[in-house]
Amino acid sequence: MSAAMFIVMMLCFAFSIPIAVSIGFASIAGIQLFGSVPLLVVPKEIFGAIDKFALAAIPFFILAGNLMEVGGISRRLVEFAKAIVGGLQGGLAMTCVLTCLIFAAVSGSSVATTFAIGAILIPAMIKHGYPTGFATSLQATSAELGVIIPPSIPMILYGVSAEVSIGELFVAGFGPGLLIVAGLILFVWIWSKIKGFGKDDHIGRLPFGTAFRQAALALMMPVIILGGIYGGIFTPTEAAVVAVFYALAVGMLVYREIRFEHLFPIFKKSVISSAVIMFIIANAGLFSYLITRAGVPEAIGEFLKEHLTSPWMFLLGVNASLFVIGMFIETSASIIVLAPILVPVAVLFGVDPVHFGTIMVVNLALGMITPPFGVNLFAACAVAKTSLDKIITSLIPFVLVIIGCLMVITYFPPLSLFLRDLVYR
Repeated sequence: MSAAMFIVMMLCFAFSIPIAVSIGFASIAGIQLFGSVPLLVVPKEIFGAIDKFALAAIPFFILAGNLMEVGGISRRLVEFAKAIVGGLQGGLAMTCVLTCLIFAAVSGSSVATTFAIGAILIPAMIKHGYPTGFATSLQATSAELGVIIPPSIPMILYGVSAEVSIGELFVAGFGPGLLIVAGLILFVWIWSKIKGFGKDDHIGRLPFGTAFRQAALALMMPVIILGGIYGGIFTPTEAAVVAVFYALAVGMLVYREIRFEHLFPIFKKSVISSAVIMFIIANAGLFSYLITRAGVPEAIGEFLKEHLTSPWMFLLGVNASLFVIGMFIETSASIIVLAPILVPVAVLFGVDPVHFGTIMVVNLALGMITPPFGVNLFAACAVAKTSLDKIITSLIPFVLVIIGCLMVITYFPPLSLFLRDLVYR
């Protein structure tokens, strides 16, 4: 049954059938052709997959990100970041990385970060002389921080799927996220020096004090959200609701850039994005149940233990596999399907499940910036009004930077676990 499910799913992908439909169809086909379980399992497992309190955070974080984009919070964060690094050569490109870091600390979504920040910074970078391919690739890569820096929607999904504390995962995401920020900023600075980009980036830069005052309420948002989570005031799910109300209040009452006529398009966009993710989760939950029932996790575990005799070999094999999988399968679906399979095996090799979660999320996030199905690439290309084939050459160095950071995250566990152990142990 498992083999039939995988074959049907791959055929569906080959015919460009949507991922969620492919997963659901493959599950039903497996039951019908070779399965011994009744079809009544289908609605039961689909409902059970999304009947989890933690998943309620996803639509609220998506809505918060859209409210920040329309409400002027994104633009003020950009001005603040530019005031910090805009005086350096390549400062505008560094502003992109830094703004995505701050925005990611609220939105939890890389695609929302791409649209909200890219709409401001991609045109600005092109205007300042950066090649379109470089600006687009940088934005797509920086937005990856949206799924690494907490709060993170993929980390929520991993926590639910692997039965790991979401709070611990959020804390563990800071180290890897900051490492990637540092790696991207260092690369941008060196590349700008070599290529002569960004010599005039200081033009239009606000004084730090002015930018800070204008962005003060925007900067308070991640402080309130993350402070509330780690202070035990509210759960990650409740934090998402707080983020929505804060963004709505600031956008409507303080900045006054959100009007009532803006609300329906914002809600519509958020509902569509949330429905897509939840539909994937529902179908992937059914798929995961069936392959678990068929004994696939145990079989994979035995195979890996037999052929990969040490933790570092296991992690190398997992990273190589996840990199390829992430290129073809959406991050949320990959996590929900693979986490229940791989986490028990990782534990057998002595890998902390929280550390393994950061590895898995960072690796699969690479799929968002690699062809052929990189959602961040498509979003950034849409903002830049360019095509994917025109940015591939510029994209390669950024992918190599993230891979380098991934290797450090994989083989230096304290980067992920030091802060977790400090807070929770």
